[in-house]
Amino acid sequence: MVLKEHINLELRRIRILLFLILGLLAVLCGALFVIQVGRGPEYEKSLRKQSMRRIRLPAPRGRIFDRNATCLADNQPSYGVALYLEELRRPGKWSNTVTEVKQTLDTLTVVLRRKPVITEDDIWLHIRKRLPLPLVAWRNLDPDALARLAESPLKVEGVDICAEPQRGYPKKELAAHVLGYVGKAEISDDDSDYQYFLPEMEGRSGIERVFNDWMSGEAGGELVRIDASGFKHAEGKEREPKPGRDVVLALDAHLQTLAEAAIRDTSGAAVILDPSNGDVLAMASSPTFDPNEFVPVLSPEVWQEKLQDPGKPLNNRAAMEVYAPGSIFKPVTALAALTSGRCTEGTAFTCNGVLNLGKIRLRCWNPNGHGTISLRKAIEQSCNVYFASLGTQCGYEAIHDMAVNLGLGEKTGIELDHEARGLVPDDAWKMKTYQDKWRNGDTCNVSIGQGALTVTPLQMAVVAATIANGGDLYRPRLVLRVKDRQGNVLTNYPPKLVRHVPWTQAAIAVVRAGMHDVVMAETGTGGRARIANVEMAGKTGTAEFGEKGEGHKHGWMIVFAPFDRPRYAVAMVVDEAVSGGTTVGPRIHNLMDAVFNGSGTGG
Repeated sequence: MVLKEHINLELRRIRILLFLILGLLAVLCGALFVIQVGRGPEYEKSLRKQSMRRIRLPAPRGRIFDRNATCLADNQPSYGVALYLEELRRPGKWSNTVTEVKQTLDTLTVVLRRKPVITEDDIWLHIRKRLPLPLVAWRNLDPDALARLAESPLKVEGVDICAEPQRGYPKKELAAHVLGYVGKAEISDDDSDYQYFLPEMEGRSGIERVFNDWMSGEAGGELVRIDASGFKHAEGKEREPKPGRDVVLALDAHLQTLAEAAIRDTSGAAVILDPSNGDVLAMASSPTFDPNEFVPVLSPEVWQEKLQDPGKPLNNRAAMEVYAPGSIFKPVTALAALTSGRCTEGTAFTCNGVLNLGKIRLRCWNPNGHGTISLRKAIEQSCNVYFASLGTQCGYEAIHDMAVNLGLGEKTGIELDHEARGLVPDDAWKMKTYQDKWRNGDTCNVSIGQGALTVTPLQMAVVAATIANGGDLYRPRLVLRVKDRQGNVLTNYPPKLVRHVPWTQAAIAVVRAGMHDVVMAETGTGGRARIANVEMAGKTGTAEFGEKGEGHKHGWMIVFAPFDRPRYAVAMVVDEAVSGGTTVGPRIHNLMDAVFNGSGTGG
């Protein structure tokens, strides 16, 4: 009896335990059902998200054209050889895959007849940081190398020809300082959603930099699925890149070619403006560089070589460098004196070859002197004694104000970076710099374009253009418009009249007449610039620089032509010159003869 009760008790316990186990199994099965069936799509989506990576695809960069639709900067494919590591992967340690990649590179070296340009460290770095992307082993391959790969009997696994967009400058050095150059773009905070980035360019100088936002376009994206090891398995575009906008410049590629040819064999600059609206038709600086050298990247060694080059090939001398203007400033002094009412066309001074200012002796370029001359003749002969005397008579305030009215001492506002301001000194500047007051000797020096006065070639081209058109000062216009790839104009940049300089008709007439004589009169200092069939007006200038007595001189000339209806205003400077008339005059002749008569090459 007792045994039977014991057995029944054990059976009840077993049944309870069995029900408990079955209940727990039911709960477990329910939970599994909820996880695998009820929430399955959610987990699958999460899994897919974790295995997908986004690649940023750069947009085609906008192009740069001259005013006549000549392409100055474009995009071109750069062909190379890429290795796809997901096809070259080997089981086991990563070093096995690296060994396979190295062996493949050795084979390709024989086929392409090219030395390897990536190392084992480069392979490891790619595996750690860019594994889903192809490993580009060679870039910028020529057609012969590509043909050898395509026709090779050796079928190399995991290798293909790739094409990357690359900035190209079809005219090479032409307008390099205006166009600028590009470099590898930096990753911005807006791109934080991407895990990988294909190479992209951004402007580093010139128009490429100033209009970078317009030309950059809108990046696209691509999704790739990777496995636990990081290898790519599938891909699909998420969004196509949108091309950047095109920039149309006021430059004329033909005139730019002539301007560069005129100064190619020396250090200097030349600027050609349209006096009617301020359009920059040419802006040349020598020595120059080929912006193609910066694509896809400039090596540190070459970069240092360019920075240390005494010729400063990266500097835009036309807008970034300042010079003492010398005698090309004398028309400004003349206009100041005439406008102030302290001088007329008949105002005369006697030049004996030297002007005594206390202990200072200011010499004229003509040691025998010019005798007694009036204003028009003084401009033609560029008489230092006359203009120093004239400056003293009219007072420095009038000269300073006229220079400022003509835009000197301030940036012109041209669409370029690092433009220099130049300097129009005054009493406050001298007191701050030298703790000394302004004296008559300072006025005499500035009156003939010497002393602390500095200008850029671009500024003096603006002065020449303003005199040419009778007093309308335009901001130099380098960009005409921005348009999309379909040719639709998105933004126009109309001419900007900064101010009308308040000259009387009599004042501008006598100065223009004097500048006409500089070129066209038999005794004019700029006679070497004269060309057939076209009347021009101009002014030569020579300015000493460096240590006194060393004989270093800048040579200048400004001109405008034709005289009656000016179409071009030009400023040219040569860093080392005998004089403006001797050194620059013949170069202006070559340039303007090529412009108007189609003679020679401008060189």
